[in-house]
Amino acid sequence: MKGLKGLEEKLSRYETLERLLAQPDVIADRVKYQKTARELATLSPLVKKVREYQKLLRQIAQTREFSSKQSDPEMKTLADEELKTLEAQRASLEASLEESLIGEDPSGHRNVIVEIRSGTGGAEASLFVADIFRMYHKYAAHRDWKVEVVDSHPTETGGFKEIIFSVEGEEVYQRLKFEGGVHRVQRVPTTEASGRIHTSAITVAILPQAEEVEVDLKPSDLRVDVYRSSGKGGQGVNTTDSAVRITHLPTGIVVTCQDERSQLKNKQKALKVLRARLLQKRNDEAEEKISQERRAMVGTGDRSEKIRTYNFPDRRVTDHRIGLTVHNLEEILEGDLDGLIEPLLKEEWEARLDRFKGEEGSGS
Repeated sequence: MKGLKGLEEKLSRYETLERLLAQPDVIADRVKYQKTARELATLSPLVKKVREYQKLLRQIAQTREFSSKQSDPEMKTLADEELKTLEAQRASLEASLEESLIGEDPSGHRNVIVEIRSGTGGAEASLFVADIFRMYHKYAAHRDWKVEVVDSHPTETGGFKEIIFSVEGEEVYQRLKFEGGVHRVQRVPTTEASGRIHTSAITVAILPQAEEVEVDLKPSDLRVDVYRSSGKGGQGVNTTDSAVRITHLPTGIVVTCQDERSQLKNKQKALKVLRARLLQKRNDEAEEKISQERRAMVGTGDRSEKIRTYNFPDRRVTDHRIGLTVHNLEEILEGDLDGLIEPLLKEEWEARLDRFKGEEGSGS
């Protein structure tokens, strides 16, 4: 089977992790223990398949040997039939293992922080931020995901200059990771008397959430400021110092949260965003070390990359990365995103498969 070396390496790593989890120094270190346990759990399904595959190879070898030594035609026929069944199981299991070796995005299981900001287009861009936020909120509802606003800066016209929110559930990052970049809208603004079509743009950033053990936030590295919330009126607004601003001194990253009336809840949300941004920073730095060929799957997710255009007059949505155009704009804005997301996932899978085959062919 192709990739057998890769399977052996993963099995060896799994056995190493099992030994590490039994060591007193690892047990005593909460961060190291959780990190090791998480990696072990990630490898566990693949290792189970590898061991099943190894057992199957032994069965095939034993059955083949048994068949070769049989003088009784009836017994030999039975052995050969069993061998055919075992070989069919082997082919199926090898295909499954090959898929596992190609692998999905290791961050696919993560929850995300989504940051949407208005770009060119003034008030029209801020209104489109609200439209796209609503689109993701409805898509999340379709998939039973939980959405929680972290911070927002609404405009007088009903849009947002910026809105930041978390999305939690099954396979959130796996399905939203390609949404990062520039989203362009072409439509006639409600304020445009002449009926001219305007082009505006917003940016979307999709940040995988980091677990506490992955990003260590030292209190000495943080400056926490509190201030009075601003925004929509109502009881409790501008009466207490509940809004929180956290500055990560080593990197200069600043995160604010004023959505909750509780200072503690705002701080917890802000720390969640900060961890996600620090994880993204670390991932971006790692990406710089990877060749352009490996990096350019479907798109980089860079917020400067124009990924999609929403054309209202023609009811048309175009994803520029894979040349996909559909004509159901209203349904998409109502959260029916799978028609855009599934082709991107397929494209990513095919790119991974091509890369895997290329590495196997070169012996790397």
